[in-house]
Parts: sequence; structure tokens; C-alpha cells
Amino acid sequence: MLILRRFLRDVPAVIGALIVLTLVIVAIFAPYIAPRLAEAFDSNLMMRLKPPSADYPFGTDGLGRDILSRVILGTRPALAASLIVVLGAMVIGIPLGLIAGYRDGWVSETIMRVTDVFLAVPQLVLALAMAQILSGGIWSAILALALTYWPFFTRTVYSETRRVRSALFIDALESLGASRLRILTLHVMPNVAAPVIVRATAGMGFTILTLAVLGFLGVGAAPPDPDWGLTIAESRQYLPQSWWYATFPGLAIFIVVLGFSFLGDGLRDLVDPRLRRSR
Repeated sequence: MLILRRFLRDVPAVIGALIVLTLVIVAIFAPYIAPRLAEAFDSNLMMRLKPPSADYPFGTDGLGRDILSRVILGTRPALAASLIVVLGAMVIGIPLGLIAGYRDGWVSETIMRVTDVFLAVPQLVLALAMAQILSGGIWSAILALALTYWPFFTRTVYSETRRVRSALFIDALESLGASRLRILTLHVMPNVAAPVIVRATAGMGFTILTLAVLGFLGVGAAPPDPDWGLTIAESRQYLPQSWWYATFPGLAIFIVVLGFSFLGDGLRDLVDPRLRRSR
């Protein structure tokens, strides 16, 4: 209860949690919430580039499709893709971080030097190159992001494992003959879970933003998918007259990334009060 009260006193964190909760609800019930589900995919050139109105609150796009419905439907692939990317990165990064942090010698050094090489290059550049090699498409973008995001988890788990390894209870377990696998899975992992959760939460927003960038560059989602980044890319030829075409998908990206950022900062403050933001 004390942790919950501390969290509720953090206004930005509560706002972020509400945004993320709203995103999840919208993603689950998107087909039922979208006001014009059929018009989200079917072209109607007679209604193309209509400005926001009572019938079309977000206006229509270059093919006459309802932008509000497409923005709502875009929450599901955005959330699902970011979850897959983060989970995939955790599956790769956490075991490597545990091994490198608990062991000494060439194995640990090799893992961390490879991690440093990946971290030295901007993730977007690596993801863009990999997505191009993998022939493009949303699944190529997801795989490329997962293969470039794991070093962040490896670095986090490595530093936390190094800290836990020096604890007395680890020495006691080793003296009792506990296996290395048992120590890592049952005793080290629970002690490094909190920073991993914080990293995963903040990474969700960053991944959604990066997926939108890849979609904008044409190596992510493909038409007619209701992807936010792809919609912004399609709107370029109609700007600035049809301002609503790019504005509302852009606002969706902004709000979602802001929500995950606020929530991640709030969880970080709970995990380590020394990092608490000044108000």
C-alpha cells in the first residue's frame, strides 16, 4: 500500500498509467470502437481529403478513408508489435546479462564487448539496415528492432547482477553447493527484475516511435495497414492544405510515447528513490 500511495502521489506517473491503460483498452476493442470500420479500409474518392467535421472528426485521407477509425485501429498493431519487440529483446538480453554479470573471464568480456558495439551505433540506423536486408515489411521491422534492442537489457542486467553477486546470500548459496543455474534463476533474477521492468516500460514507447519512423521510411508496415507512421508518410504530398492528415496520427504517437515515458519515470522513482525527479 505504501508503494501504491507513493505512486499515486506522482502525478505524471498516474497520467502515464492512465494513457497506457487507455491504449490497451482501445487496442483490445478497436474494431468495436472505430466509428466507421468499413470506411477505414474501403476507398471512396468522392470523400477524399475532407476536413474534420461532425461526420468525420479527424477528416479523411487521400483515398477517402476515415482517419479516426484508422488511428483507432492503428493502436492494436502498434501495441502488439512493441510488445513482441520488447519481449524478444528481453529473451535475448536478460540471459546474456546474467551470464556476463555472474561470470568472469573471456565469456563475460566477449558478451559485453559485443554489447558495446551494438550500443555504439544508433538503434534506428541498425534497425533500418537490418529491415532492408530482411526485405522490409512489418515483421522484418519487428525482428530488426528486437535484434537491436537487446543490448539495453544486457547492459542493465549486467550491472545489477554484478551488484547482487557480491551479496552475502550469494556466497552462502555457493558454499551450500547450489548450482549456478539455480542461483541465477531463483535468486539473482528476482533481484534484478525491477530495473528490467522499468527498462521494458520505457522501451515500449521508444519502440512504438521507432516502428512509426520505420513505417514512415517505407520499411515497416505496408498499405493498406492502418499504421501511424505510414499514414504520416502518405500525407506528405497533401501538406500543408490537408493538415489533419498528418496531425492526428502524429498526436497519437506523441501521446502514447509520452504516456510510456511518464509511466517509466514513475516506476524508476519507485525502484530507486535516489533518481527521483525534482518537481
